[in-house]
Amino acid sequence: MTLLLGIPPMLAEFGLGRRGQLAPIGSLRRLGGTAWARLGYVFVAAGLMILAYYSVIAGWTIRYAIEAVLHGFSAAAGEHFGAVASGGDAVAYHIGFMLLTILIVIGLAIWATTLDGAGEGYAVYLKPDLDELKSPTVWRAAAAQAFFSLSLGMGAMLTFASYLRRDQNLPESATVVAFTDFGVAFVAGLIVFPVIYSLGLQGAVGASTVGALFIALPSAFEAMGGAGRVAGLFFFVTLAVGALTSAISLLEVVTASVMDEFGVARRKAAIGTGAVITALGILPALSTDTLGLMDKIAGELLLVAGALATAVLAGWRVRGEVEAELIAGASPFWARQVPRILGVLRFAAPPIVAIVLFFSVRETIAAFTSYFAG
Repeated sequence: MTLLLGIPPMLAEFGLGRRGQLAPIGSLRRLGGTAWARLGYVFVAAGLMILAYYSVIAGWTIRYAIEAVLHGFSAAAGEHFGAVASGGDAVAYHIGFMLLTILIVIGLAIWATTLDGAGEGYAVYLKPDLDELKSPTVWRAAAAQAFFSLSLGMGAMLTFASYLRRDQNLPESATVVAFTDFGVAFVAGLIVFPVIYSLGLQGAVGASTVGALFIALPSAFEAMGGAGRVAGLFFFVTLAVGALTSAISLLEVVTASVMDEFGVARRKAAIGTGAVITALGILPALSTDTLGLMDKIAGELLLVAGALATAVLAGWRVRGEVEAELIAGASPFWARQVPRILGVLRFAAPPIVAIVLFFSVRETIAAFTSYFAG
């Protein structure tokens, strides 16, 4: 998914952004016309909604970092997470958030190899189960993760590309970003899965990424004793810093769009949009069910829809302009790859993303039904 649906759409956003020289709405209007500007509004809505609940999760990381210093991690990690994941404290940490990672990850990965039962976790993580490829849910989840992790379909790459110099090698940049992101995520899996199976947390964590982060790892740090408190402190602090930098990129999409569309100064735009996002984020801070629903809408449905529309626009509607933009600044090697990447963007990416979008729509409707029925 990273190769097929990560690099080509990222290059599409790079090309559209640097060619348009504006935030998503303005760039798409300039290149594709008024009708395509509506896609920019989808990008802005996705970024706004994602940041509203993303900051809630980041608030949890700050709390866990503080607890690592004050009294360590709870032995009943699942029950403790349930207590801190919603309510007044979650709101407070969410609002506070709005206002060494590699070394730790590698160290944890080495430590994970020494755990009893780690082999079972590695087997689950690394041994292929081709029957899973028959499940549309797996494909949808993989695509949604690729889009979310690479910040595609929300206008972030498009916005930042509008600030790049003309001599920036966009194909090389997209490839480096995609493989670096994948590499870090892969190493993180080498930590999380051995921990889950060594400590018998399969039932508590289930299929939840959040569970792996806020239940499995704190349990591992607690099992490590005093060293775990130190490792946990640095882990959650650096995680919070990573979350903060991601939040800045999301807020920039919304802020830059308001500046372009309404002629508002950056200070007013940042404060105004930040206040709206903070207010919206109180809802998922009070309820993890609401957070999950918002993630379905923005983190899966809107991102996939945005990526599909971007592929159509860059691959068909303004292909010549995007191709010229991607070749500009590229080395001879990468310039030769641009037509091939655009071929994937034109012919392979749209049908695959369209299928993923179909299942995303179906699951979002089911999530809506379950949420309001409950």
